[in-house]
Amino acid sequence: MTPQASRPLRTADVARESGYSVQQVRDLERLGVIPPAARGANGYRSYGSVHVRALRAYRGLAAAAGPVVARGLLAEALTGSLADAAAAIGAVHVRLAADRDEALRAQAALLAIQDEPPDVDGGTPARGTPEAATPGDRARAGAADPTADVLTITQLAAALGVRTSTLRFWEQEGLVLPERVTSLRARQYGPAAVREARIVTALRGSGYGIPAVRDVVTSLRRLPGADEGVARARQLLDRRLDQIATRTVALLRAGADLADLLDPPNS
Repeated sequence: MTPQASRPLRTADVARESGYSVQQVRDLERLGVIPPAARGANGYRSYGSVHVRALRAYRGLAAAAGPVVARGLLAEALTGSLADAAAAIGAVHVRLAADRDEALRAQAALLAIQDEPPDVDGGTPARGTPEAATPGDRARAGAADPTADVLTITQLAAALGVRTSTLRFWEQEGLVLPERVTSLRARQYGPAAVREARIVTALRGSGYGIPAVRDVVTSLRRLPGADEGVARARQLLDRRLDQIATRTVALLRAGADLADLLDPPNS
């Protein structure tokens, strides 16, 4: 049920109440985020409380799911049923929960990598020294022979749960480099490369783009003994979890505004 405003609101009034600028209010009306304003005899726009509620709901939805999704949700809420709108909001909650679970799994994977015992020199196994591979590296790498120190691209892809084409793409982007390419162009990955591949997989699976992941890998290669790369990756995941929490709170606030929009008090 659409609420009736107690008094007509000017564009400036709606902007002040919603936190948007006057131009943004007009732009969002043009995009269909809010219902068209009534026009007076003088041609001026006349808004009501429904427009303020819609804009507040849009602000929260845009922060939680992005502006494109938010516009679709508002359009559905204004023209569809309460059940449809509730289902759409629920779907956003599910996506955020899935993002959080993915980040937590990636965080757990990084913790496991960081907790693995170092090599005999006290540092991360270096490239070109397969004898420094830890049992954890070999077991998690999924090699057919548990005593093997070097993996083929097929073995590494199977262990990580990705396609071999994905590993080749990561190689082109400088993220995961084989330690050796044979004369037959067969790629071989030692312990250090496997470690990097596991970090890249964790971050990419959690939604990070190539530039951010490349920054982590660069840190790992620059200061391998200090395990800087794993620490940097964990910082990125901590930041992502904070962002997901912020988006979730924004969605909760948007849900309250949307509920008032669809079923206003005293309606």
